[in-house]
Amino acid sequence: MLILRRTISSTSTFSTISHQTSHYRKQITLANLFQSFGFPSSSLPHFLSKNHFLFNSDPSHLRISLTTLFSFKIPQKTLISLLQDCPSVLEPQFLLNWELAFPKFMSKLSNASPLMIANLLRCSTTFHLNPLEISHKVEIFRGLGFSENVVIRVLEEFPSAVVMGETQIVGVIDFLLEFGIPKDEIDRVVRLFPRVLGFGIEDRLKPLIHELRGLGFSSREVRAEIVRSPRILGMEIGEFSRCLKLLHSLKCREAIKEKIFGEGLVRACFEVKLRVDCLCSHGLIRRDALKVLWKEPRLIAYDLEDIEKKIEFLIQRMKYGVDYLHEVPEFLGVNFEKQIVPRYNVIEYLKGKGAIGFEVGLKDIIKPTRLRFYNLYVKPYPECEKIYGRFSEKVEVKRKHPAGLWKMFQPPKFPQTSKDVKNMKAFMDSLV
Repeated sequence: MLILRRTISSTSTFSTISHQTSHYRKQITLANLFQSFGFPSSSLPHFLSKNHFLFNSDPSHLRISLTTLFSFKIPQKTLISLLQDCPSVLEPQFLLNWELAFPKFMSKLSNASPLMIANLLRCSTTFHLNPLEISHKVEIFRGLGFSENVVIRVLEEFPSAVVMGETQIVGVIDFLLEFGIPKDEIDRVVRLFPRVLGFGIEDRLKPLIHELRGLGFSSREVRAEIVRSPRILGMEIGEFSRCLKLLHSLKCREAIKEKIFGEGLVRACFEVKLRVDCLCSHGLIRRDALKVLWKEPRLIAYDLEDIEKKIEFLIQRMKYGVDYLHEVPEFLGVNFEKQIVPRYNVIEYLKGKGAIGFEVGLKDIIKPTRLRFYNLYVKPYPECEKIYGRFSEKVEVKRKHPAGLWKMFQPPKFPQTSKDVKNMKAFMDSLV
Protein backbone atom coordinates (compact mmCIF):
# COMPACT_ATOMS: atom_id res chain seq x y z
CA MET A 1 0.00 0.00 0.00
CA LEU A 2 2.84 2.36 0.89
CA ILE A 3 4.59 1.53 -2.39
CA LEU A 4 1.35 2.30 -4.32
CA ARG A 5 1.02 5.72 -2.62
CA ARG A 6 4.64 6.55 -3.43
CA THR A 7 4.08 5.53 -7.05
CA ILE A 8 0.95 7.72 -7.35
CA SER A 9 2.75 10.65 -5.70
CA SER A 10 5.75 10.38 -8.02
CA THR A 11 3.46 10.08 -11.05
CA SER A 12 1.56 13.23 -9.98
CA THR A 13 4.81 15.15 -9.44
CA PHE A 14 6.09 14.08 -12.84
CA SER A 15 2.82 15.15 -14.46
CA THR A 16 3.04 18.58 -12.77
CA ILE A 17 6.65 19.06 -13.86
CA SER A 18 5.80 17.95 -17.38
CA HIS A 19 2.87 20.41 -17.53
CA GLN A 20 5.04 23.27 -16.28
CA THR A 21 7.73 22.43 -18.82
CA SER A 22 5.14 22.34 -21.63
CA HIS A 23 3.67 25.69 -20.49
CA TYR A 24 7.14 27.23 -20.36
CA ARG A 25 7.95 26.02 -23.87
CA LYS A 26 4.64 27.38 -25.18
CA GLN A 27 5.41 30.70 -23.52
CA ILE A 28 8.80 30.86 -25.25
CA THR A 29 7.21 29.98 -28.59
CA LEU A 30 4.57 32.70 -28.24
CA ALA A 31 7.16 35.24 -27.09
CA ASN A 32 9.37 34.51 -30.09
CA LEU A 33 6.36 34.77 -32.41
CA PHE A 34 5.21 38.16 -31.15
CA GLN A 35 8.78 39.50 -31.01
CA SER A 36 9.25 38.58 -34.66
CA PHE A 37 6.36 40.95 -35.45
CA GLY A 38 7.88 43.79 -33.41
CA PHE A 39 6.11 43.30 -30.10
CA PRO A 40 8.34 44.79 -27.32
CA SER A 41 9.86 42.10 -25.13
CA SER A 42 9.41 44.20 -21.98
CA SER A 43 5.60 44.07 -22.19
CA LEU A 44 5.31 40.44 -23.38
CA PRO A 45 5.18 38.75 -19.92
CA HIS A 46 2.26 40.94 -18.81
CA PHE A 47 0.51 40.55 -22.18
CA LEU A 48 0.75 36.75 -22.15
CA SER A 49 -0.25 36.41 -18.49
CA LYS A 50 -3.31 38.58 -19.15
CA ASN A 51 -4.46 36.57 -22.20
CA HIS A 52 -4.39 32.87 -21.32
CA PHE A 53 -6.40 31.93 -24.43
CA LEU A 54 -3.22 32.41 -26.48
CA PHE A 55 -1.71 29.28 -24.90
CA ASN A 56 -4.57 27.24 -26.35
CA SER A 57 -4.15 28.73 -29.82
CA ASP A 58 -2.18 27.17 -32.64
CA PRO A 59 1.01 29.26 -33.21
CA SER A 60 0.61 28.81 -36.96
CA HIS A 61 -2.88 30.31 -36.80
CA LEU A 62 -1.59 33.21 -34.71
CA ARG A 63 1.13 33.84 -37.27
CA ILE A 64 -1.48 33.99 -40.04
CA SER A 65 -3.59 36.41 -37.97
CA LEU A 66 -0.65 38.70 -37.32
CA THR A 67 0.30 38.63 -41.00
CA THR A 68 -3.28 39.56 -41.94
CA LEU A 69 -3.27 42.49 -39.51
CA PHE A 70 -0.03 43.78 -40.96
CA SER A 71 -1.51 43.49 -44.46
CA PHE A 72 -3.92 46.30 -43.51
CA LYS A 73 -0.81 48.55 -43.44
CA ILE A 74 -1.34 49.56 -39.83
CA PRO A 75 1.85 51.03 -38.30
CA GLN A 76 3.64 48.72 -35.88
CA LYS A 77 3.18 51.00 -32.87
CA THR A 78 -0.56 51.42 -33.52
CA LEU A 79 -0.98 47.70 -34.12
CA ILE A 80 0.76 46.79 -30.85
CA SER A 81 -1.53 49.21 -29.00
CA LEU A 82 -4.54 47.58 -30.70
CA LEU A 83 -3.41 44.09 -29.66
CA GLN A 84 -2.88 45.19 -26.05
CA ASP A 85 -6.34 46.77 -25.89
CA CYS A 86 -8.24 44.17 -27.95
CA PRO A 87 -6.36 40.88 -28.24
CA SER A 88 -9.55 39.31 -29.60
CA VAL A 89 -8.72 40.77 -33.03
CA LEU A 90 -6.42 37.77 -33.42
CA GLU A 91 -9.47 35.49 -33.77
CA PRO A 92 -9.03 33.83 -37.22
CA GLN A 93 -12.67 33.97 -38.36
CA PHE A 94 -12.98 37.63 -37.39
CA LEU A 95 -9.91 38.53 -39.45
CA LEU A 96 -11.06 36.37 -42.36
CA ASN A 97 -14.32 38.34 -42.55
CA TRP A 98 -12.38 41.60 -42.51
CA GLU A 99 -9.89 40.40 -45.10
CA LEU A 100 -12.70 39.46 -47.49
CA ALA A 101 -14.60 42.73 -47.02
CA PHE A 102 -11.56 45.00 -46.91
CA PRO A 103 -11.19 45.71 -50.67
CA LYS A 104 -14.88 46.71 -50.96
CA PHE A 105 -14.63 48.87 -47.87
CA MET A 106 -11.52 50.65 -49.18
CA SER A 107 -13.30 51.39 -52.47
CA LYS A 108 -15.74 53.63 -50.52
CA LEU A 109 -12.99 55.48 -48.65
CA SER A 110 -9.98 55.70 -50.92
CA ASN A 111 -7.99 57.84 -48.45
CA ALA A 112 -8.64 55.70 -45.39
CA SER A 113 -5.90 56.13 -42.79
CA PRO A 114 -4.25 53.29 -40.78
CA LEU A 115 -5.52 54.90 -37.56
CA MET A 116 -9.08 54.74 -38.86
CA ILE A 117 -8.73 51.05 -39.75
CA ALA A 118 -7.27 50.24 -36.32
CA ASN A 119 -10.14 52.07 -34.59
CA LEU A 120 -12.73 50.26 -36.68
CA LEU A 121 -11.16 46.91 -35.81
CA ARG A 122 -11.35 47.91 -32.14
CA CYS A 123 -15.03 48.88 -32.49
CA SER A 124 -15.81 45.69 -34.38
CA THR A 125 -14.58 43.54 -31.50
CA THR A 126 -16.13 45.76 -28.81
CA PHE A 127 -19.61 46.06 -30.34
CA HIS A 128 -19.55 42.76 -32.31
CA LEU A 129 -19.94 44.42 -35.71
CA ASN A 130 -19.07 42.95 -39.08
CA PRO A 131 -17.46 44.91 -41.92
CA LEU A 132 -20.74 45.07 -43.86
CA GLU A 133 -22.47 46.93 -41.01
CA ILE A 134 -19.61 49.43 -40.85
CA SER A 135 -19.73 49.92 -44.63
CA HIS A 136 -23.45 50.68 -44.33
CA LYS A 137 -22.72 53.29 -41.66
CA VAL A 138 -20.15 54.93 -43.98
CA GLU A 139 -22.83 55.17 -46.68
CA ILE A 140 -25.15 56.89 -44.17
CA PHE A 141 -22.48 59.46 -43.35
CA ARG A 142 -21.89 60.19 -47.01
CA GLY A 143 -25.66 60.44 -47.55
CA LEU A 144 -25.88 63.16 -44.91
CA GLY A 145 -23.61 65.33 -47.01
CA PHE A 146 -20.31 64.79 -45.22
CA SER A 147 -17.22 64.75 -47.40
CA GLU A 148 -14.86 61.79 -47.44
CA ASN A 149 -12.27 63.64 -45.36
CA VAL A 150 -14.85 64.36 -42.65
CA VAL A 151 -16.00 60.72 -42.55
CA ILE A 152 -12.40 59.57 -42.15
CA ARG A 153 -11.81 62.14 -39.43
CA VAL A 154 -14.93 61.00 -37.54
CA LEU A 155 -13.87 57.36 -37.70
CA GLU A 156 -10.37 58.31 -36.50
CA GLU A 157 -11.36 60.49 -33.54
CA PHE A 158 -14.83 59.20 -32.67
CA PRO A 159 -15.17 55.63 -34.03
CA SER A 160 -18.12 54.95 -31.68
CA ALA A 161 -20.18 56.92 -34.21
CA VAL A 162 -20.60 53.64 -36.12
CA VAL A 163 -23.06 52.42 -33.46
CA MET A 164 -25.08 55.67 -33.35
CA GLY A 165 -28.47 55.94 -34.95
CA GLU A 166 -29.01 58.12 -37.98
CA THR A 167 -31.72 60.08 -36.13
CA GLN A 168 -29.29 61.17 -33.41
CA ILE A 169 -26.71 62.40 -35.94
CA VAL A 170 -29.34 64.29 -37.95
CA GLY A 171 -30.61 65.85 -34.70
CA VAL A 172 -27.17 67.30 -33.89
CA ILE A 173 -26.82 68.71 -37.42
CA ASP A 174 -30.29 70.28 -37.28
CA PHE A 175 -29.51 71.85 -33.89
CA LEU A 176 -26.34 73.47 -35.25
CA LEU A 177 -28.25 74.77 -38.27
CA GLU A 178 -31.04 76.20 -36.09
CA PHE A 179 -28.50 77.94 -33.89
CA GLY A 180 -27.19 79.73 -36.95
CA ILE A 181 -24.11 77.78 -37.99
CA PRO A 182 -23.92 78.12 -41.80
CA LYS A 183 -24.56 74.89 -43.69
CA ASP A 184 -21.21 75.07 -45.45
CA GLU A 185 -19.49 75.35 -42.02
CA ILE A 186 -21.13 72.23 -40.53
CA ASP A 187 -18.63 70.06 -42.39
CA ARG A 188 -15.75 72.00 -40.84
CA VAL A 189 -17.23 71.88 -37.31
CA VAL A 190 -17.63 68.10 -37.44
CA ARG A 191 -14.16 67.63 -38.96
CA LEU A 192 -12.46 69.64 -36.21
CA PHE A 193 -14.56 68.19 -33.37
CA PRO A 194 -16.16 64.84 -34.38
CA ARG A 195 -17.28 64.08 -30.81
CA VAL A 196 -20.03 66.67 -31.13
CA LEU A 197 -22.05 64.00 -32.95
CA GLY A 198 -22.26 62.01 -29.73
CA PHE A 199 -23.63 64.84 -27.55
CA GLY A 200 -27.23 64.88 -26.45
CA ILE A 201 -29.22 67.91 -27.55
CA GLU A 202 -31.50 68.33 -24.54
CA ASP A 203 -28.99 67.36 -21.85
CA ARG A 204 -25.79 68.87 -23.28
CA LEU A 205 -25.93 71.25 -26.24
CA LYS A 206 -29.01 73.31 -25.33
CA PRO A 207 -27.95 73.82 -21.67
CA LEU A 208 -24.48 74.90 -22.84
CA ILE A 209 -25.88 77.54 -25.20
CA HIS A 210 -28.32 78.67 -22.51
CA GLU A 211 -25.42 79.08 -20.06
CA LEU A 212 -23.43 81.17 -22.54
CA ARG A 213 -26.40 83.42 -23.21
CA GLY A 214 -26.99 83.77 -19.47
CA LEU A 215 -23.40 84.97 -19.02
CA GLY A 216 -24.06 87.87 -21.39
CA PHE A 217 -22.54 86.53 -24.60
CA SER A 218 -24.47 87.28 -27.79
CA SER A 219 -25.52 84.52 -30.19
CA ARG A 220 -23.41 86.09 -32.92
CA GLU A 221 -20.29 86.05 -30.72
CA VAL A 222 -20.88 82.42 -29.68
CA ARG A 223 -21.50 81.30 -33.28
CA ALA A 224 -18.29 82.92 -34.48
CA GLU A 225 -16.24 81.17 -31.77
CA ILE A 226 -17.91 77.78 -32.42
CA VAL A 227 -17.01 78.00 -36.10
CA ARG A 228 -13.48 79.04 -35.20
CA SER A 229 -12.96 76.47 -32.39
CA PRO A 230 -15.69 73.80 -32.39
CA ARG A 231 -14.15 72.20 -29.29
CA ILE A 232 -15.97 74.89 -27.30
CA LEU A 233 -19.01 72.63 -27.65
CA GLY A 234 -17.14 70.06 -25.56
CA MET A 235 -17.11 72.24 -22.44
CA GLU A 236 -19.07 70.85 -19.49
CA ILE A 237 -22.09 72.65 -18.11
CA GLY A 238 -20.87 75.20 -15.56
CA GLU A 239 -17.30 75.16 -16.87
CA PHE A 240 -17.70 78.48 -18.70
CA SER A 241 -18.95 80.11 -15.50
CA ARG A 242 -15.92 78.93 -13.52
CA CYS A 243 -13.50 80.11 -16.22
CA LEU A 244 -15.21 83.50 -16.43
CA LYS A 245 -15.09 83.91 -12.65
CA LEU A 246 -11.36 83.17 -12.71
CA LEU A 247 -10.75 85.73 -15.46
CA HIS A 248 -12.62 88.47 -13.63
CA SER A 249 -10.56 87.86 -10.47
CA LEU A 250 -7.11 87.98 -12.14
CA LYS A 251 -4.55 90.32 -10.63
CA CYS A 252 -1.79 90.92 -13.14
CA ARG A 253 -0.20 93.60 -15.29
CA GLU A 254 -2.27 95.30 -17.98
CA ALA A 255 0.06 93.99 -20.69
CA ILE A 256 -0.75 90.40 -19.69
CA LYS A 257 -4.48 91.15 -19.53
CA GLU A 258 -4.34 92.55 -23.05
CA LYS A 259 -2.83 89.31 -24.31
CA ILE A 260 -5.44 87.22 -22.46
CA PHE A 261 -8.50 89.21 -23.54
CA GLY A 262 -7.17 90.33 -26.92
CA GLU A 263 -9.41 87.93 -28.90
CA GLY A 264 -12.56 88.31 -26.83
CA LEU A 265 -13.94 86.98 -23.59
CA VAL A 266 -15.36 83.75 -25.04
CA ARG A 267 -11.98 82.85 -26.48
CA ALA A 268 -10.28 83.70 -23.18
CA CYS A 269 -12.62 81.34 -21.30
CA PHE A 270 -11.85 78.58 -23.78
CA GLU A 271 -8.10 79.14 -23.41
CA VAL A 272 -8.49 78.78 -19.63
CA LYS A 273 -10.35 75.50 -20.16
CA LEU A 274 -7.59 74.14 -22.41
CA ARG A 275 -4.90 74.89 -19.84
CA VAL A 276 -6.93 73.43 -16.99
CA ASP A 277 -7.37 70.23 -19.02
CA CYS A 278 -3.64 70.18 -19.74
CA LEU A 279 -2.74 70.44 -16.04
CA CYS A 280 -5.38 67.87 -15.06
CA SER A 281 -4.08 65.40 -17.66
CA HIS A 282 -0.77 65.39 -15.75
CA GLY A 283 -2.39 64.64 -12.39
CA LEU A 284 -3.57 67.91 -10.84
CA ILE A 285 -7.15 68.10 -9.63
CA ARG A 286 -9.31 70.76 -11.26
CA ARG A 287 -9.38 73.01 -8.20
CA ASP A 288 -5.58 73.09 -7.96
CA ALA A 289 -5.27 73.65 -11.72
CA LEU A 290 -7.49 76.74 -11.45
CA LYS A 291 -5.38 78.01 -8.53
CA VAL A 292 -2.20 77.59 -10.57
CA LEU A 293 -3.69 79.69 -13.37
CA TRP A 294 -4.90 82.33 -10.93
CA LYS A 295 -1.44 82.63 -9.34
CA GLU A 296 0.38 82.58 -12.71
CA PRO A 297 -1.93 84.26 -15.29
CA ARG A 298 0.83 84.33 -17.90
CA LEU A 299 0.00 80.67 -18.60
CA ILE A 300 -3.26 81.64 -20.26
CA ALA A 301 -1.31 83.50 -22.96
CA TYR A 302 1.37 80.79 -23.37
CA ASP A 303 1.26 78.02 -25.98
CA LEU A 304 0.18 74.61 -24.74
CA GLU A 305 3.32 73.06 -26.25
CA ASP A 306 5.46 75.30 -24.05
CA ILE A 307 3.51 74.28 -20.94
CA GLU A 308 3.72 70.59 -21.85
CA LYS A 309 7.48 70.88 -22.36
CA LYS A 310 7.98 72.45 -18.94
CA ILE A 311 5.83 69.85 -17.15
CA GLU A 312 7.66 67.01 -18.90
CA PHE A 313 11.01 68.52 -17.86
CA LEU A 314 9.77 68.91 -14.27
CA ILE A 315 8.66 65.27 -14.01
CA GLN A 316 11.10 63.40 -16.22
CA ARG A 317 14.32 65.39 -15.72
CA MET A 318 14.00 67.21 -12.41
CA LYS A 319 12.14 64.28 -10.77
CA TYR A 320 9.55 66.47 -9.06
CA GLY A 321 5.89 65.55 -8.75
CA VAL A 322 3.23 67.58 -10.53
CA ASP A 323 1.91 68.67 -7.10
CA TYR A 324 4.90 71.03 -6.83
CA LEU A 325 3.22 73.26 -9.43
CA HIS A 326 0.63 74.15 -6.82
CA GLU A 327 3.42 75.40 -4.54
CA VAL A 328 5.62 76.98 -7.22
CA PRO A 329 3.35 78.03 -10.13
CA GLU A 330 6.10 80.45 -11.25
CA PHE A 331 7.87 77.42 -12.75
CA LEU A 332 5.39 77.49 -15.64
CA GLY A 333 5.67 81.25 -16.06
CA VAL A 334 9.43 81.70 -16.47
CA ASN A 335 11.42 81.15 -19.66
CA PHE A 336 12.37 77.52 -20.25
CA GLU A 337 15.64 77.92 -22.16
CA LYS A 338 16.94 81.04 -20.40
CA GLN A 339 15.98 80.32 -16.80
CA ILE A 340 14.76 76.81 -15.98
CA VAL A 341 17.39 74.77 -17.84
CA PRO A 342 20.49 76.86 -16.89
CA ARG A 343 19.55 77.03 -13.21
CA TYR A 344 18.83 73.31 -13.06
CA ASN A 345 22.16 72.52 -14.76
CA VAL A 346 24.06 74.71 -12.27
CA ILE A 347 22.44 73.04 -9.26
CA GLU A 348 23.04 69.55 -10.66
CA TYR A 349 26.68 70.38 -11.34
CA LEU A 350 27.21 71.68 -7.79
CA LYS A 351 25.46 68.63 -6.31
CA GLY A 352 27.65 66.28 -8.31
CA LYS A 353 30.72 68.19 -7.18
CA GLY A 354 29.60 68.04 -3.54
CA ALA A 355 29.63 71.82 -3.24
CA ILE A 356 26.06 72.00 -1.89
CA GLY A 357 25.52 70.45 1.52
CA PHE A 358 21.83 71.31 1.82
CA GLU A 359 18.62 70.50 -0.04
CA VAL A 360 17.78 72.86 -2.89
CA GLY A 361 14.07 72.72 -3.61
CA LEU A 362 12.12 73.82 -6.67
CA LYS A 363 11.25 77.10 -4.95
CA ASP A 364 14.97 77.81 -4.36
CA ILE A 365 15.70 77.26 -8.05
CA ILE A 366 12.89 79.28 -9.58
CA LYS A 367 11.94 82.15 -7.25
CA PRO A 368 15.27 84.01 -6.76
CA THR A 369 15.98 86.84 -9.16
CA ARG A 370 18.65 86.31 -11.81
CA LEU A 371 21.19 88.37 -9.90
CA ARG A 372 20.47 86.71 -6.56
CA PHE A 373 20.76 83.21 -8.06
CA TYR A 374 24.02 84.27 -9.68
CA ASN A 375 25.46 85.58 -6.42
CA LEU A 376 24.42 82.46 -4.47
CA TYR A 377 25.34 79.61 -6.82
CA VAL A 378 27.38 80.92 -9.76
CA LYS A 379 29.71 83.68 -8.60
CA PRO A 380 31.56 81.51 -6.00
CA TYR A 381 32.23 78.88 -8.69
CA PRO A 382 33.71 80.46 -11.86
CA GLU A 383 33.29 77.21 -13.81
CA CYS A 384 29.51 77.68 -13.54
CA GLU A 385 29.69 80.90 -15.57
CA LYS A 386 29.41 79.07 -18.87
CA ILE A 387 26.59 76.87 -17.56
CA TYR A 388 24.54 79.79 -16.29
CA GLY A 389 25.37 82.03 -19.24
CA ARG A 390 23.30 85.06 -18.24
CA PHE A 391 26.13 86.86 -16.39
CA SER A 392 29.03 85.29 -18.27
CA GLU A 393 31.58 87.69 -19.73
CA LYS A 394 31.08 86.15 -23.15
CA VAL A 395 27.39 86.91 -23.11
CA GLU A 396 26.60 90.44 -24.22
CA VAL A 397 23.86 91.92 -22.09
CA LYS A 398 21.66 94.13 -24.21
CA ARG A 399 20.92 97.51 -22.68
CA LYS A 400 17.32 98.61 -22.46
CA HIS A 401 18.24 102.23 -23.28
CA PRO A 402 20.95 103.80 -25.46
CA ALA A 403 24.15 104.81 -23.74
CA GLY A 404 24.10 108.41 -22.48
CA LEU A 405 20.30 108.66 -22.51
CA TRP A 406 20.35 109.72 -18.83
CA LYS A 407 21.98 113.04 -19.79
CA MET A 408 18.82 114.08 -21.58
CA PHE A 409 16.87 113.94 -18.32
CA GLN A 410 19.20 116.26 -16.36
CA PRO A 411 17.63 119.63 -15.45
CA PRO A 412 19.07 122.57 -17.39
CA LYS A 413 21.69 124.75 -15.64
CA PHE A 414 21.15 128.52 -15.38
CA PRO A 415 24.09 130.95 -14.87
CA GLN A 416 24.19 132.73 -11.51
CA THR A 417 24.25 136.53 -11.65
CA SER A 418 25.80 138.84 -9.03
CA LYS A 419 22.31 139.82 -7.97
CA ASP A 420 21.45 136.14 -7.22
CA VAL A 421 24.57 135.80 -5.08
CA LYS A 422 23.74 139.00 -3.18
CA ASN A 423 20.19 137.80 -2.47
CA MET A 424 21.38 134.39 -1.20
CA LYS A 425 23.91 136.09 1.16
CA ALA A 426 21.21 138.37 2.50
CA PHE A 427 18.94 135.40 3.09
CA MET A 428 21.65 133.46 4.97
CA ASP A 429 22.50 136.50 7.11
CA SER A 430 18.86 136.82 8.14
CA LEU A 431 18.92 133.24 9.42
CA VAL A 432 21.91 133.93 11.66
